[in-house]
Amino acid sequence: MTMAIKTGIVRDDRFLAHNTGQIHPEHPTRLKSVYKMLDAEFAHGLIRIEPQLAPLEYLEYVHTPMYIEKVLKTANHQFTSLAPDTPASENTWHAASLAVGGCISGLDALVNKTCKVCFSLVRPPGHHALADRAAGFCVFNNLGITARYAAQRHHINRILIIDWDIHHGNGLQEMFYDSSAVLYFSTHDTRLYPYSGDWAETGTGNGQGYTVNVPIPRNLTDADFFHLYRILLADMIAHYRPELIFVAAGFDAHRLDPIGRSALTEYAFSGLMHLILDLKKASGDPPVLMALEGGYHPKALTECVRAVLTVLTTKQNQSVHIPETSQRVDTIVKKTRTIHAPYRIWTH
Repeated sequence: MTMAIKTGIVRDDRFLAHNTGQIHPEHPTRLKSVYKMLDAEFAHGLIRIEPQLAPLEYLEYVHTPMYIEKVLKTANHQFTSLAPDTPASENTWHAASLAVGGCISGLDALVNKTCKVCFSLVRPPGHHALADRAAGFCVFNNLGITARYAAQRHHINRILIIDWDIHHGNGLQEMFYDSSAVLYFSTHDTRLYPYSGDWAETGTGNGQGYTVNVPIPRNLTDADFFHLYRILLADMIAHYRPELIFVAAGFDAHRLDPIGRSALTEYAFSGLMHLILDLKKASGDPPVLMALEGGYHPKALTECVRAVLTVLTTKQNQSVHIPETSQRVDTIVKKTRTIHAPYRIWTH
C-alpha cells in the first residue's frame, strides 16, 4: 500500500543543448517529450530542484583529471566525439557537468528532507561511463559520482543501487567492484552492449558479494519482471538495510524501444516503483534518488516516466498486484541465490 510521496524533480532545458546529431538514439527529443508531459500533467505536486554545475573536485571522485580535461575541451568544437558511440558538441561539457550536479542537488534535497524521492531527469546518461573514458552514450558517471559524494560529504556508508536499464551498467559496477559501501544490483540482457554483467561477476576484495548481476531473457513479461524484483529486492533491502537507494532508471526494456529488444511495458516500471516504496518502509525508510539512464523511444520513455510519477504522486492507497510465479523466474531467482549464498550479504 502506498500513499502520495513528497517527490522532487530535477529538470533543466540546458540538458537539451547536448547535441548528438540527428540520427543518434540519445537525442534531445527524449527529454523534450518528457518535459512536455511534465508541464501538461505534473505542473503541480512535484518539488522543483534546481541543478548546479558539478565542481571539478566532485568529478574527480571517480574520473581521472586527464579524462575530465578531455571532456572540457569538447567545448571548443561544434561537433566531435568522445567515443565511437558517444558524440559531443560545444555544449556537452556544460550538460554533462549539470547532469552530475542535478543528481547531487537531488541527493542534497533528500538528505535535507526537502523530499523523500527525487527523480533527476538528466542527460547525458551515466551508468556506462568509466573512470578514464566515455562509453555507451555516457559522459560522466552521474550516480557513481553522487554515491562517492554521499560517502564523502554526508557520511552515508550503505547505498543500494538498483539498475533496471536493459543494458548492464559496467561503469557503475567497475567503480564499486571492490567496495562494500555500495550493493549494486542489475538486471540486464548480456547479449546487448556492453556484453558484461555475467552471474559470476560478484565483486572482489572487500566488495565480494556486493555486485549482483542477473542476466534476463528478452521475453520476460511485466509480471515476470515484477516477481523477480519482488523476491530478490525484498531480501536485499531487508538484510543490507541501505541508508540510501539509487535507481539507475533506464526504460529501454520497453517493448517499443528501438535498442532494448525486450517485451516490457510501462506497467512493469510502475509496479517496481510501488514495490520499492513498500519494501523500504520496513527497513528504515531510506530516501530514493532516481537518475534517468536509457530509453530511446520518446513516446515509450514518456509513458514510463509518467507511470512512475503517477505512483509517487497519487493521493490514495493503492495495492500492488502480485502475479503468479513462473518457472523461468523461479530458476533465475534460485541461481542468483545459489551464487550469492556463500557471501551472506543479502541471503540469510
